[in-house]
Amino acid sequence: MLQQTSRRNMLRGLGAGAIATPAVAGCLGQSGGPVESITVAYVPIYPNMQHFVMQQEGYYDELPVDVSIERFSNGPSVVKAFASGDVDVGVAGITPAMVLRDNGTNATVLAANGRNAFKTMATTEIADLYERAGSETFSQFEAEQGRKLRFGAPPDGSVPDIVLRYWIERDLDAGEFDSVVSKSKIQPAKSVQTIQSGDIDATMIMEPFATMISQDDGFAELEWSGDIFPGHPMTGLFVNDRVSAATELAESLVDAHVRATELVNNNPGRAAEHAASVMGSGVTTALAADAMDSRAADFISDPRAIVDQTVTMSEYVAEVGNIDEPINPDDLFDFDPYDATNS
Repeated sequence: MLQQTSRRNMLRGLGAGAIATPAVAGCLGQSGGPVESITVAYVPIYPNMQHFVMQQEGYYDELPVDVSIERFSNGPSVVKAFASGDVDVGVAGITPAMVLRDNGTNATVLAANGRNAFKTMATTEIADLYERAGSETFSQFEAEQGRKLRFGAPPDGSVPDIVLRYWIERDLDAGEFDSVVSKSKIQPAKSVQTIQSGDIDATMIMEPFATMISQDDGFAELEWSGDIFPGHPMTGLFVNDRVSAATELAESLVDAHVRATELVNNNPGRAAEHAASVMGSGVTTALAADAMDSRAADFISDPRAIVDQTVTMSEYVAEVGNIDEPINPDDLFDFDPYDATNS
């Protein structure tokens, strides 16, 4: 622990000095020129808790470069910006990182953010049916109602979409996804209003919206994604080549991420305040704090903790056609910055 603390203090010292002299050797990019500034793209979802802490606590200000932060509505928009070179760091789902790699863009995951991040929520009527019928729920619902059960989830290829499809097709073996349910593409912040209005019957949703839905007596939890796909990754911190090649910058970035994870786990109330202030979308500090007690709130930094599950997920992502072939973890992950700051 003393060695780890010393290493972190050294990184902070380097960061402070490098702001004044950005051409230090540790911040040289792949081209050999100095990395003087970076742009961080993030999606304002609860599993990106570390970003909220890093932004609000000023951890980004401690990096040895100037940092610009841009907000994106979803993973696909981050993919486009990252692929075009408009952003250098992505704080988004693991599947966008897979898509980037598959398309030939070098997105390298330096840290995990969280795992097991979803709950399947539905009306109490469907919850009762699921308890009785299990995998036959969808066919029985269609037979009784004359239509398919309507599921709401983020866009195709997103992590919740993949976990939802995996649950129906693999875990339940209920049939081909599109043949047993009707899916509506809904952003997380809209899911509560949409299910309460009756426009959908169920949703695969992350916190704190799962907690918000559960506070309504008309809805109940069907499954937790940690039981469907144990240990599955959600979001992570991935970077382009110029950042990964700038050793001190990459290590400083991961160090800040690790400190953010420690704050989240040691002071969840403060982290909840940061989440509410950055997310918006009706997320109050009280709601964000309540969601901290959820088993769908599991925040980590160690990238090795999600490697095996990422490979398994990539096999399924390739099967459904979002990428051409499963991801080689040696191509996607770089453990050196994490190891350097946590040795």
